[in-house]
Amino acid sequence: MATGVKNHVEIDENGVAWITGANTKVIQVVLDKLAYGWSPEEIHFQHPHLSLAQIHSALAYYYENKNELDAEIKRQSQEAEALKPRLVNPALRHKLLELKELK
Repeated sequence: MATGVKNHVEIDENGVAWITGANTKVIQVVLDKLAYGWSPEEIHFQHPHLSLAQIHSALAYYYENKNELDAEIKRQSQEAEALKPRLVNPALRHKLLELKELK
């Protein structure tokens, strides 16, 4: 009896890779692997809604599309860094704390 390997990755209309049926982006699994050094088993432990087959499919997709996903990870990281100065506003934080104390 011949069997095949099921693909657990789908691409949306914006070109974003998602794990089928899990509402989880492939890049999220990849970041767990890269940032924390997690094995597929640890990723499954941390995200029990994902099967090992889904996790392995996501990682296989990453390795097949490494340059594109690495570029997207870098772009997202740069975007987050660019937003940091706008989010850290000591004067605003001080004013909000003062208003909180007045209550």
